[in-house]
Amino acid sequence: MEDQRQDTGGSDDPVEAATPPMGVPQQAQPSWAAYGTPMRGVEDGRDTKLHTRFWEAEQVAAARGDLRWGFLAFFIGFGGFYLLSLLISLVMAGQLRGFDPADPPKLGPLLLLAFVPNLLLGLGPAVLSWLRGRGPVADFGLRPTLRDLRVGVLCGLAALVPAWIIAFVLIRNSPDGGPQGPVAGLPVFSEGQTVWLAIFVLFIAVGAPITEELLVRGALWGALEHFRVPRYAILILTTMMFAFIHQEPDRMPLLFAAGLLLGTARMITGRIGASIVAHAVYNLLPAIVLFFAAG
Repeated sequence: MEDQRQDTGGSDDPVEAATPPMGVPQQAQPSWAAYGTPMRGVEDGRDTKLHTRFWEAEQVAAARGDLRWGFLAFFIGFGGFYLLSLLISLVMAGQLRGFDPADPPKLGPLLLLAFVPNLLLGLGPAVLSWLRGRGPVADFGLRPTLRDLRVGVLCGLAALVPAWIIAFVLIRNSPDGGPQGPVAGLPVFSEGQTVWLAIFVLFIAVGAPITEELLVRGALWGALEHFRVPRYAILILTTMMFAFIHQEPDRMPLLFAAGLLLGTARMITGRIGASIVAHAVYNLLPAIVLFFAAG
């Protein structure tokens, strides 16, 4: 059967935009990513050999341009994060050596300083997208749609289930109480530092999901997709990297299990807007617990 969408005529319809116009050179066409042979057996606007769950993501991928620069964006973002984290650790080790326990430094500013490197995770992909792509909204689907909100909330809530189960198992079988998380061991905030704590918690719930998703499921996923790596392999690889960048070996199983569900939101919709929402939902409960426990 003849493909009914060959002549798109520049339509903004994502279904019509899936197939480039007649006469467009192959090298100018957007990447079809890892979704098999594109538009094979098309009937009534659907690929009969493609699971309907991924039809939306295929259309989004088809509308994108060249994302091969995603690897460079990933290494810039992660490299900057790692180097700045190391530099801050060295500087703070020198500053805090021999401090008076009776007069410790204020915790609030130090907490925010610890998250400065995290900003570079998203800054690298964003800058490369502006310089070599069409901007984070077009390249990664940064702005959530109503569809992203629905899928993201469901996947974020689903991610809590395996995370809690694994955390419970690790706690039961660990002599030191299991995984502690990135803010374990923090002293109770002193009076007057509630604002610092609120900012810190807000970054956990909103800031970190944006920067981490831009890096892993934006730049890295987009680059792997461009070179036609199979979608489930992309899900596994990006989830492994998501767990790795947290640099918390005791929480790796938990982060990997949750990351699979966060990545599923990206795989279904083709946009990181959905995985950002899922990530924010997943981080929200621990952030609220931290606020009331440390406040």
